[in-house]
Amino acid sequence: MRKSLLAQGYAYLRAAHFGPTLIVTATTFLLALSQYSPIEAPRVAIAIFAGQLVVGWSNDLIDAPLDIAAQRTKKPIVGKEIDPDQLRKSIVFALFATLLLSLISPLGLIGTLIHFLGLLSATLYNLKLKSTILSPLAYIVSFGALPWAIYLPTGSQPPLWLFIDFILISVAFHFFNVLKDFQWDINQGVLGLPQRFGRKPSLVISVSLVGSALLVFIFFH
Repeated sequence: MRKSLLAQGYAYLRAAHFGPTLIVTATTFLLALSQYSPIEAPRVAIAIFAGQLVVGWSNDLIDAPLDIAAQRTKKPIVGKEIDPDQLRKSIVFALFATLLLSLISPLGLIGTLIHFLGLLSATLYNLKLKSTILSPLAYIVSFGALPWAIYLPTGSQPPLWLFIDFILISVAFHFFNVLKDFQWDINQGVLGLPQRFGRKPSLVISVSLVGSALLVFIFFH
């Protein structure tokens, strides 16, 4: 029974795209430490983590038909490790948890509204934008909103270099992340901006954006 619960938990973490979720949560925690106390910062990170569960789980649920068609058996739904109906209920629960955790955290109402703007943008990406030339827009809005959600409740604004770097790195990740399933996406009609540019140009763009972010940090930090 214990092994089954552990396996189920592992499957849900994979469905939440645990790697990127962990990176976003850790980044949030470090950024929150610059504005809040060591006791308050984890509360902010936990709220953002709950929101990332919503994004990751909804992505896997929405993409399930395409993943099944492509026989991506490593995906928990395709591998029958997670029941889609249960995942749908988990998304609803995580959404309410995100709202509550955000409101009672130092983010307050203002930070929560900005947080949910980012979640809305990410959801629109999962539903439609990922297959259009506007695919980077969701990354710009969602990740661009994150520093504002953390800073504004304190009555301050994020430094311009930080805001720009969040956008540059997030879009770079978008162009790099699609490379692993590049041909599958094209075959299935998922034609975001990277797929329209091509594999090599997307890699060049990704590296260039990371380099630009580094230059912004060096010269404007």
